[in-house]
Amino acid sequence: MKKKAGIETRISRAGAVFVLPFIVVYLAFQLWPVIYTLILGVCDVKGFKTDLNFVGLKNYVRLVKDPYFWGSVKNTFIMWGGNFIPQLGIALLFAIWFTDLRLNLKCKGVFRAVFYMPNLLTTASIAILYRSLFAYPVGPVNQFLTGTLNIWSEAVVDGENVKQAFNFFRMPTASRFIVSFIQWWMWCGHTLIMLMAGITSISPSLYEAAIVDGADQRQQTFYVTLPLLRPMMFYILTTSMIGGMQLFEIPFLLTGMHGEPDFKIRSMALYLYNIGFQGATDYSYASAIAIGIFIITIILATLINWIIKERPVKRRRGA
Repeated sequence: MKKKAGIETRISRAGAVFVLPFIVVYLAFQLWPVIYTLILGVCDVKGFKTDLNFVGLKNYVRLVKDPYFWGSVKNTFIMWGGNFIPQLGIALLFAIWFTDLRLNLKCKGVFRAVFYMPNLLTTASIAILYRSLFAYPVGPVNQFLTGTLNIWSEAVVDGENVKQAFNFFRMPTASRFIVSFIQWWMWCGHTLIMLMAGITSISPSLYEAAIVDGADQRQQTFYVTLPLLRPMMFYILTTSMIGGMQLFEIPFLLTGMHGEPDFKIRSMALYLYNIGFQGATDYSYASAIAIGIFIITIILATLINWIIKERPVKRRRGA
């Protein structure tokens, strides 16, 4: 018994040695930044000032009253919602088609690769691509609209209506639509792959039982496929929401790094960057914004979990 205990001790020590690098990296690059962010949020650190002067909840009171922050929250939800709703709908439709054995679609692997390919590109290259596509006045989109379809934007100059090309990045609605479309284009393939994995994991015997009971294809989709996809759809919704709350690269690179036009594509993460690393470089208030984004994300994740979770069926009285 003593020999066995000695072997177990040596194994435990060896395991601790192998785990130690991960623990050190986690403490240095994950746990400590979180703790330091919490410390900065209750201090007053900006510019070249490095003294940690405690100010309590002053930054958080400012955050609650900051109309620019709540404007960025609104922008984030609009751009994320405009991306996620069509992303999930279109990906679900194609996932059902690609996994339906009766359709026997050819080149399904090619289609999956094409759908997923935008997810492999870097965000910077995608932003440059779309800036070129929607460029003013001679971008490909403008050339197609004005040259092929003869559709022009109208502006009033000296009291006269003048036809001109579309300046998309000075139009708030168009800019939001472009950001949402880019996010949809980038992540639709990833959502498609996840949904296809969820559908193929459903036991074929369930569909066979549904066919025996007389269910047609539409009924199989609504009463077998969709209910059993709830865990996967919950995972997709939650991860998409977390990523949407951290939306930064596309709004930052697409226009002038401040969410132009009229700050309508300035997301929460972009506002945090503007406050913390541009202008006044108010690190403490930026940390408070980071904590605010974290709290909003936690609330949304909890709300999604509460809405989607299965509830026991209540029995009727007298049943």
